[in-house]
Formats: sequence, C-alpha cells, structure tokens
Amino acid sequence: MELRPTEVREPSDYESAFSAWTDQQIGGLVMTDHAQLLANAGAIAALAAKHRLASIGPLELPAAGGLIAYGVDFSVMFRRAAAFVDKILKGTKPGDIPVEQAAKFKSVLNLKTAKALGLDMPTSILLRADEVIE
Repeated sequence: MELRPTEVREPSDYESAFSAWTDQQIGGLVMTDHAQLLANAGAIAALAAKHRLASIGPLELPAAGGLIAYGVDFSVMFRRAAAFVDKILKGTKPGDIPVEQAAKFKSVLNLKTAKALGLDMPTSILLRADEVIE
C-alpha cells in the first residue's frame, strides 16, 4: 500500500483528481476533515462511486455516500471544551488544565456503498461499527 497525497484547492479540481487516480489505478481515497472537503462530501462520495474507489474519511462521509468513517465525535469534544471554558472562567489558569485526548472514537459503515463497490463486509467489521447505513 502506498500513500499518494493529492492537493485539491477547490471543488472544480475534484473531477480531474479522481480521473487521475483512476488512470493510476488507485483503489481508494482517504478524505481529511478539512472544511472545504466536508462541505463537498456529497460530491466527493459521488465521484468515488463513479470511479469505483473505496473511500474513508470523517464521520460525515458515509452519510453522504462514502464507504466508511472512523474518527472522533466532535460534539463530545465540544462539550468537553465547554468544561475547560468553565474552569477558566472560575479562575483556573489554562496552563494548569491537563491536556486531554479524545477517548471515544466512532466508526460508520455505508453498506449500500460497499455493495455497490462489490465489497463483502465481514461480520466482524459490521459488529464493530457504531453505525451501519443500509
């Protein structure tokens, strides 16, 4: 397996990137949680389906038609951030608050996309998924 980063500056770059990946016989893509990509998750998922590429990315991707997602639940992290703000407003110095890492990760699988790509998902993956979209 080889990682080949590709920079896309705007949605109009997507089609040419997907076409290049198809020409290079790339089998899948990893989407980051950049705001522009999240806003265009539906278009990215549609292009991945069109070019028959497996896609993994942020939690929003499978709902938009992508294959699978694994990541932190940002709503939980934002609630934790509110606790930090509360401590600071009550006088705790920010430097005295311990750094926290995400403790809860979530996985989402789009079974409809898997079937469209001809992928049979093992039962072990289905059982581990926090959410399965059928």
